[in-house]
Amino acid sequence: MDPLARIRAICLDLPESTERPSHGSPTFFVAAKKAFVYYLEDRHREPGTTIWCPAPLGVQAEMVAAEPTRFFVPPYVGHRGWIGVRLDVEPDWDEVAEIVRDGYRLVAPKRLSALLT
Repeated sequence: MDPLARIRAICLDLPESTERPSHGSPTFFVAAKKAFVYYLEDRHREPGTTIWCPAPLGVQAEMVAAEPTRFFVPPYVGHRGWIGVRLDVEPDWDEVAEIVRDGYRLVAPKRLSALLT
């Protein structure tokens, strides 16, 4: 399965998530309002396939320090704690799914976040 198909499956499995283009790239939204995953290919100085998503406080710095070949601080949203994940460097898809779910929880309304187990 290609990376976009995997990301799409992970994201669209979450309550009230939708996909639509934003800035020329597939982007996933919760409740049709707030983005929780940007999917990018060879964009913004990062070669290869990546996703950007919000991360809980402190997680971005921890992950980038631990594995800079897999994680990075994305431009534009990195200063708000978002994390960049390289999908062309042997991704651990269970870990990617958890990162996406954490990002979803951060932007979803409480009623939707509560539906995740």
